[in-house]
Amino acid sequence: MGHGSSGLRRIVREVAKFGAVGGAGLLVNLVVFNLVRHLTELPVVRASVIATVVSIVFNYIGFRYFTYRDRDKSGRTKELTLFLLFSVVGLVIENGVLYAATYGFGWDSPLQSNVFKFLGIGIATLFRFWSYRTWVFKALPAREAVASAESFLEEAEEEAAKPRPKQRVI
Repeated sequence: MGHGSSGLRRIVREVAKFGAVGGAGLLVNLVVFNLVRHLTELPVVRASVIATVVSIVFNYIGFRYFTYRDRDKSGRTKELTLFLLFSVVGLVIENGVLYAATYGFGWDSPLQSNVFKFLGIGIATLFRFWSYRTWVFKALPAREAVASAESFLEEAEEEAAKPRPKQRVI
């Protein structure tokens, strides 16, 4: 296998980790959405926005400390700002779909609300995956990756060059 297969494996691993966090975030989103709907008198889109915000917080923690834990951590303020910016765009996409279904078409039974909430999450997730990996959790620049690999190799060479006590052969 050539050089491209390791890149493919890396993206598959990244998608799997993104999916694991996103799947858990999806459950958090839907559970909070349905709890807020059933326990309060809030309108459906407001309940959805609350659920989306809770899942955004959950997802940031999951993405930062699981999916993208190996990525550049130097610009946390910028990272969090961009994450929140793209998350808000995702929130608008997700809840815009629900809003259109509810108020544009009058589809507001619990089943219809969940279907359109889920559809909105799906569309917003495609946007979020692209924006988070492209802008928020950027890979370390190649220069830094090469420098850290070189320093690792230098340390390994130094370790290998150290004299070892001779083993006696019996």
